[in-house]
Amino acid sequence: MALYWCTECIPLAVTALLPVILFPMMGIMESGEVCVQYLKDSNMLFIGGLLVAIAVEHWNLHKRIALRVLLIVGVKPALLMMGFMGTTAFLSMWISNTASTAMMLPIAQAVLNQLSRTEEAQDREQQEAAGVDNEAFHMGDMKESPTKEPVGDEEWGSATMEERRLRREQKYLKLTKGMSLSVCYAASIGGTATLTGTTPNLILKGQVDELFPKNGGIINFASWFGFSFPNMLLMLVLSWFWLQFMFLGLNFKKTFGCGSKNKADKEAYQVMKNEYKSLGTISFAEGSVLVIFVLLVVLWFTREPGFMPGWATVLFNQDQTFVTDGTVAIFMSTLFFLFPARLPSCSRGNGQENWKAPPTLLNWDVVHEKMPWNIILLLGGGFALARGSETSGLSQWLGDSLSPLKEIPPFAISLLLCMLVGTFTECSSNTATTTLFLPILASMATAIELHPLYVMLPCTICASLAFMLPVATPPNAIAFSYGNLKVMDMAKAGLMLNVIGVLSINFAINTWGMAMFKLNSFPQWANVTHTKP
Repeated sequence: MALYWCTECIPLAVTALLPVILFPMMGIMESGEVCVQYLKDSNMLFIGGLLVAIAVEHWNLHKRIALRVLLIVGVKPALLMMGFMGTTAFLSMWISNTASTAMMLPIAQAVLNQLSRTEEAQDREQQEAAGVDNEAFHMGDMKESPTKEPVGDEEWGSATMEERRLRREQKYLKLTKGMSLSVCYAASIGGTATLTGTTPNLILKGQVDELFPKNGGIINFASWFGFSFPNMLLMLVLSWFWLQFMFLGLNFKKTFGCGSKNKADKEAYQVMKNEYKSLGTISFAEGSVLVIFVLLVVLWFTREPGFMPGWATVLFNQDQTFVTDGTVAIFMSTLFFLFPARLPSCSRGNGQENWKAPPTLLNWDVVHEKMPWNIILLLGGGFALARGSETSGLSQWLGDSLSPLKEIPPFAISLLLCMLVGTFTECSSNTATTTLFLPILASMATAIELHPLYVMLPCTICASLAFMLPVATPPNAIAFSYGNLKVMDMAKAGLMLNVIGVLSINFAINTWGMAMFKLNSFPQWANVTHTKP
């Protein structure tokens, strides 16, 4: 399965189904036991989160949010890059990284094109105005110094225009590259902040629940957000500084503008303003989706916040964990199929009033078209593989093989594994990477009596740090097609971002992560014995 996932010789989802065939035939697990791994609680959380994302995209709510933020930050290059990165990262926390990138890049392209066109027009106007002065200047020179060879006005003007054109094209080529990369990188970074932001996060939750069933729900929406959101902000700021340095230089006065506004800025700002106006006033459907979305996030945060009993503990989970984040996600996403997209309307015909039932916020045709069903099978295949590794004794063998690592300091183990996963994910799907590595990391942690999350959590986030190659992740591929990028541009920018990401994640796990999850001690729930039943 590892070989097939890395080479993609057959579709990833089809590879994920191999345990259904091979485990029963090899006498490892019964077919019924294998099949139930394919639709666990983590899968239902994934489905619920995707339904919310589909509703947000379907009613264009994400575009309204994005344009509103960009109108606030303005169009100065550094602020514009900051605005695009912040907005893309925020959207990627809730909708797919691919969708947020695909939506933000055309907006960035339109704004930069407008800035370039306006600057070109300004140069032309200045050159025409300067042409008259230059003529008088040259005439004066000729009178005073008749022996001096005069330079033709047309030749002087065309040379200056050519130089300005080349400088302008070079400037906007770098700006376009920087903005395209900032959007796709921000999408990957933003997806790490929430449990439903990207698939590897859910794989970690599923694997921890599968391998350590008595963990007490240590990974839930609130605990993941508490750890990953500050780390996401840190990575985003450092990435912005690096891209600013690479593509805009360190002239902060010029790139920030220091409050000045020229004609180009105003016209580019108008482009975004017109785009926002074209959306019209917020509709009943958009408002309804926004309310359901906000309620879902609030319910997720307050279900089991950790520092106090949540509503689920008080109402349902006194003895057992009946209600999970998946329960909340499915409940709230079901409301999209019940609530109307507009208020009921009355039509008159033949002297009678006819009340028509309005359509709902979502219908199954839209969901069927946009839902990535293959990822659900891929998640299930990972859970089945983990269960098979445990049942067959492979996990115990791997753990015993890696036990010499006990002599290495934990921070060094985490750093090395993060670098390994970060390199591996450049050539492989981040979903496949986490599915392959997490069971091995869990076995290693139990063998050397290290808290499993100390290595599993940072490596999971590192699986999303695919910054160097266009094929590494869909957002990279979209940016590569938009931004006149070369592979070397992405590789140079992405290599440093990989280093920044690995260092940032390891800083996080050794500071507030250590306090949040009590990583300095080996937990009782991880003290399991892997034996074949």
